[in-house]
Amino acid sequence: NLHMGQDMGDTVGGKNGDDRHRLPWSESPALSFRVVAECGRARSSRMTLPHYTCHTPMFMPVGTQGTVKGLTSQQLRDVDCHVILGNTYHLENRPGSELVDSMGGLHSFVDWDRGMLTDSGGFQMVSLLHLADITEQGVTFQSPTDGHTMLLTPEHSIAVQNRLGADIIMALDDVVPSTAADPARFEEATHRTTRWIDRCIAAHSRPREQSLFPIVQGGLDPRLRDISMKGLIERNAPGYAIGGLAGGEDKSSFIRVVAQCTAGLPANKPRYVMGIGYPLDIILCSALGADMYDSVYPTRTARFGVALVPEGVLKVKQSCYAKDFRPLQEGCPCMVCTKYTRAYLHPLVSRNISFASNLLTYHNVAFMQRLTKEIRAAIEDGTFPDYVRDAVARHYPNPETIPEWVQLGCDLAGI
Repeated sequence: NLHMGQDMGDTVGGKNGDDRHRLPWSESPALSFRVVAECGRARSSRMTLPHYTCHTPMFMPVGTQGTVKGLTSQQLRDVDCHVILGNTYHLENRPGSELVDSMGGLHSFVDWDRGMLTDSGGFQMVSLLHLADITEQGVTFQSPTDGHTMLLTPEHSIAVQNRLGADIIMALDDVVPSTAADPARFEEATHRTTRWIDRCIAAHSRPREQSLFPIVQGGLDPRLRDISMKGLIERNAPGYAIGGLAGGEDKSSFIRVVAQCTAGLPANKPRYVMGIGYPLDIILCSALGADMYDSVYPTRTARFGVALVPEGVLKVKQSCYAKDFRPLQEGCPCMVCTKYTRAYLHPLVSRNISFASNLLTYHNVAFMQRLTKEIRAAIEDGTFPDYVRDAVARHYPNPETIPEWVQLGCDLAGI
């Protein structure tokens, strides 16, 4: 089974050089993962893919059609993105995986020489639920663009992703919205996801070039999450994703699931929390031992005139910025903050000028890359607890306003 990896560890000196401990690592045919530093439950790692060596924790911008809206591939390199996402369902709809394959795969098609990850199309069970019919065979979708139907089975999802050629591909899972009030449906989806991973593994034709990640399901039920993890860990995959979240569940439940799954998944494999893009969420999930994140949030919110800043968000449309000659974020080294002011951006954003959306997208993606770089640095120099406390203080200057879920996340991380 070429998808399987080896479980390994290094014995290395601690921060002071005299306490020795083992840092986890693993080797798979198309992925090597090595933890280089730990700080509590948090860890900084190097993940080597066929196209790039990524540093984790990392944030991956979403390029639904293979491109991040408003940015060129060179701009993504300029802000040091390590991996970008493509959406299997939408890429198969348009332009089609066979066309992409004929042009050398997704990397060549979109001019991207770093890491790529494609999702399985399973999330469309939630986002296009009114157009989907789910059975043991797979999911039948009605296209929102032209109305034609497409049956997405585990085998078809993997075949499409094999043609697209991303470094990491995702198993098709049975996704249920976390807010659904149907325990029987969660039970069914949990066990079906485990059955489908075997079909995905059997269909995977490029295990030496692409790493297949299964996805832990189970809703907000700790028992089902344990069942899902146990079944997927037995397949000894190169890495694991935590799915079924970011769907409107309360934040305390979200944090508990992340804490449970990061503690239960193998320490020597990457852990990917799907659909997470709020900066404070990423900080706390990293504190709990997660490594990878993706979301449309930073790019989508930019198109609504919202910039990410350390204190939260800056809504550039507000009239108070009409004569504000400061950059979006003081001290930010990105191209937007070094060249343009809030006063310049305010009228452009207010009139929905696309150039302004592009500039805010650039800043927001740069902000996320710098955020994860700071997280890694704080883990590696042993100051991560202070980094978390400072981030929480910036978001909530009055300690009495710190939400329960933030306090819970810190408690579970030992901070």
